[in-house]
Amino acid sequence: MNVVDLLLKLLSSKSLTPDDDGSLQFIEEYLDGYEAFYVNKEGVKNLFLYKTFGDKKFGEGTHLCFAGHVDVVPAGDNWDTNPFVPVIKEGNIYARGAQDMKSGVAAFVQACKEVEDFNGRLSILLTSDEEGEGKYGTVVMLEHLKSKGMLPDYCIVAEPTCETKFGDAIKIGRRGSINGYLSIQGKQGHAAYPEKAINPVHQIAPILNKIAGVNLDNGDDDFAPSQMVITDIRGGMEVTNVTPGSLKLMFNVRNSTKTTQEEVRLHIDKNFKGLDYHLELTQGSYPFVTTRDSKVVKELTQSIATVTGLTTKLSTAGGTSDARFMGAFGIDVVEFGVINDTIHAPNERTSIVEVEKLCEVFKVLLQNFK
Repeated sequence: MNVVDLLLKLLSSKSLTPDDDGSLQFIEEYLDGYEAFYVNKEGVKNLFLYKTFGDKKFGEGTHLCFAGHVDVVPAGDNWDTNPFVPVIKEGNIYARGAQDMKSGVAAFVQACKEVEDFNGRLSILLTSDEEGEGKYGTVVMLEHLKSKGMLPDYCIVAEPTCETKFGDAIKIGRRGSINGYLSIQGKQGHAAYPEKAINPVHQIAPILNKIAGVNLDNGDDDFAPSQMVITDIRGGMEVTNVTPGSLKLMFNVRNSTKTTQEEVRLHIDKNFKGLDYHLELTQGSYPFVTTRDSKVVKELTQSIATVTGLTTKLSTAGGTSDARFMGAFGIDVVEFGVINDTIHAPNERTSIVEVEKLCEVFKVLLQNFK
């Protein structure tokens, strides 16, 4: 079985979060030279496979882990073909999960199957709950590995990262995500007598330009500035003669390592001083970055150049992924996979060439990672 055959097999599984639909057992059996164990919780399956090469003892040499997820989002409507029966057309493979991220899983599983030697230990961490809340997925396995003294030194998450050409971008970090819920209390009244009311819409009007789209830091070499993005404002009764008694505003900040939740709160407090308001902040994920001189960054960049001839961009753009958990456990982590342009969309697809090149990049990396 080659990497394309393997991908077609994985795409045939209707592995909607958190159901792996037999994918994990299949991969476990496919990598018959690897030891395996599961850490399952609340209906989520998490598989860890590992192999120590040569006469190395545990802890000797390098421990490199590939990580990913086999679960996918629902297919939705407007597909030209059955989303769980992969179709090859004009060099592309169409199916739910083709880009996100069964192509990446197939590539590193095949590379790990074919590798003959490695300086230490290779492992694979797979979950069936990345597209969901992620509460019982990768983080649960990492906690177990930590308790056993088995955390990897380096990790590659094969999420789709490329932008326009295969090999043009890898992720060396991710921004965090801070959600804000702001409620402002006013006094409802008649539109004809505004002086008898307290209109929270009027109150926030002169404040909006101090928060909407405002950068909370200047960014740095790794991160764009942390920007406050207003996502929802609502108040009133949808009539023209009654002023609202309250207003709710929601916002999001994709924050770098230079802006914290507390700094977001201080910014709101400064600008809303004197108003009757309540602010709630939640942190969906925390920012992390792997240094550019990390071995895994250098080796992956060189492997991409060897296969594609491209100088890859080191990026921290985009949303969240399970790499955030690796960063929280102190693991040097990077992300690299196929082009990201149809994930979660109808007719999701990737190209055969990209999948083959991704597998080749991983094989070159394993040959040279010392």
